[in-house]
Amino acid sequence: MKELKMLFSPIKIGTMEVRNRIVMPPMGTNFAAPDGSPTDRQINYYAARAKGGAGIIQTGVTEIDPRGKGTASSPAIWDDSFIPTWKKFADAIHVHGAKLVPQLHHAGRETMSALIGGLSPVAPSPIPCPVCKEMPLELTLEEIEDIVEKFGEGARRAREAGCDAVELHGAHGYLIAQFMSPYSNRRQDEYGGSLEARLRFPIEVIKRVRRKAGRDFPVIFRIVGEEMVNGGYTIEQTKIICRILAEAGVDAFHISRGGGYGAIRWISPPHGLPVGINTAESAAVKSVVDVPVIVVGRINDPVLAEHILEQGMADLVASGRQFIADPDWPRKAAAGDFDDIIPCISCNQGCLVNVLAGLPITCLVNPTVGKELEMTIVPVEKPKKVFVVGGGPAGLEAARVAALRGHKVTLCEKEDKLGGQFNIAAYPPMKQEFSLATKYLATQIKKAGVKIELGKEVAPELVDELNPDVVIVATGGAPVIPAEIVGIDKPIVVTAHDVLAGKVTVGDKVAIIGGGEVGCETADYVGERGAQQITVVEMLDDVALDMPPWNKDFLMDRLNGYRVNILTSAKVKEILDDGVVFTRNGKEEAIRGVNSIILAMGAKSVNDLSEKIKGKVAEVYVIGDAKEPRRALDGIAEGSAVARQI
Repeated sequence: MKELKMLFSPIKIGTMEVRNRIVMPPMGTNFAAPDGSPTDRQINYYAARAKGGAGIIQTGVTEIDPRGKGTASSPAIWDDSFIPTWKKFADAIHVHGAKLVPQLHHAGRETMSALIGGLSPVAPSPIPCPVCKEMPLELTLEEIEDIVEKFGEGARRAREAGCDAVELHGAHGYLIAQFMSPYSNRRQDEYGGSLEARLRFPIEVIKRVRRKAGRDFPVIFRIVGEEMVNGGYTIEQTKIICRILAEAGVDAFHISRGGGYGAIRWISPPHGLPVGINTAESAAVKSVVDVPVIVVGRINDPVLAEHILEQGMADLVASGRQFIADPDWPRKAAAGDFDDIIPCISCNQGCLVNVLAGLPITCLVNPTVGKELEMTIVPVEKPKKVFVVGGGPAGLEAARVAALRGHKVTLCEKEDKLGGQFNIAAYPPMKQEFSLATKYLATQIKKAGVKIELGKEVAPELVDELNPDVVIVATGGAPVIPAEIVGIDKPIVVTAHDVLAGKVTVGDKVAIIGGGEVGCETADYVGERGAQQITVVEMLDDVALDMPPWNKDFLMDRLNGYRVNILTSAKVKEILDDGVVFTRNGKEEAIRGVNSIILAMGAKSVNDLSEKIKGKVAEVYVIGDAKEPRRALDGIAEGSAVARQI
């Protein structure tokens, strides 16, 4: 494999010496205490990433003002009382050789009164955030000065606590960015109008931070290369802004994308978007400044990270969600153990979905997130014979953890390959990265010594023959085929599962019954393959409600490109030889001229084994879709938990 010379070479940001070029960027976790204090859970989470080899650990948004909170559980540094806990935090990072950099933040208009004690949000101009929608109060000159001072005081506290630098959050439509952008700043005083005036606020913040924390305390500035909103700034303006801010005292720039919640789909880009999505912008900034440039955005592969550095597109790489998936990926990459790196598949399910819901983050491929101490692999004193039935994601994770603990594990899968529903999930357009998770788990169970039997359906007689101490039933689910729909057994009807698996072909005029994630992704699949007429029929009042909204946005763009006809609030009654009859708004309607009908109406559990072997095996567990159809995130977490308790 490629030697990663640049990735693991040291670098300086101002006076801060960093051991390598790897940055864990700021991401929300919802691990902080209600008052904003860093908790042991939060510290342990970041310390695991420092131990895993990160050069710089950046916290999620760190609040300098209670009125600037963006989430219910973000860390805070608005008072001296926080300094002792931050010192404990810094010590935990330093013991592993990494640097701790809080990201100083004020949400401005991108918050809600419920998060800030019932007060109204504040902003440069009284223009509401397109997502939060609350009308902000326009900041007075006195209030602006107060916030500038709070940024400075936050930096002072960070230094006193032993942190190594601070990052100013000037990206993603938060307060500093709101001042910089004509999209959100319509002031006509000295803080608005011209570019020079719009930059007055961030320059004052930079200078105040310098004055309060010292000239030798590094300041990183996060900025977007492209705002991706109407009226926002583009990379050409960003280049000018960065030159001016560098002259004001910025020691490094951190290049992201997306000018606020109106462009949230670009801030944490989902699977299917280009890897290294912001490298053209980081290279552009690097060409006009003489300070280091960090780039973030779907950098989930160490070889890609090395290439970015080699090509001079950035000086450091920030790999966010990949650090959630695998805290040890730098250490593994340095050792050349690429197959052992848990791959981030950019699904956004356990991280961003949870953050926006106010829940602690987790991860589809790594259920130990936020439980780093509690969920270590503990060897067993008395190994057991463990029989895992089913090689989908839940079964693979259960087999992996059980084998690592020292159990003797056999896994049987009725198909001729491992992966289960993960294989199906990887077939729709833009979702090929899901196959990386299957490859990782399959590789790990082989390395752990699991005996694998493919093409073998398990009957009770086989269980009797193996005589295991533990059976873990992970036989997955099957498509729902509702018998109450007249004509459901017509030859024209196929399942989305079979279509995506390549077991059946469909015509060029398709009706899909069910508009959840599977139904919409099937529409994308057949559209890409040339279907000329596609209709999705969904009984709810919207489609793809089970998807992260930013993932959904890109999918709906593609469906619009295929001119997919989406019918909501429509309940199917009957399937005809060439169409579908349904009721909508109290009226009966029909689609005719169809040559294929695809069912995407959910899944049901498949578990014919557990009841038949009860009493024959000491321990029987049912996990994943075999227990209840859910997300892969839930199934993997369940498999991991069961394997830790046997």
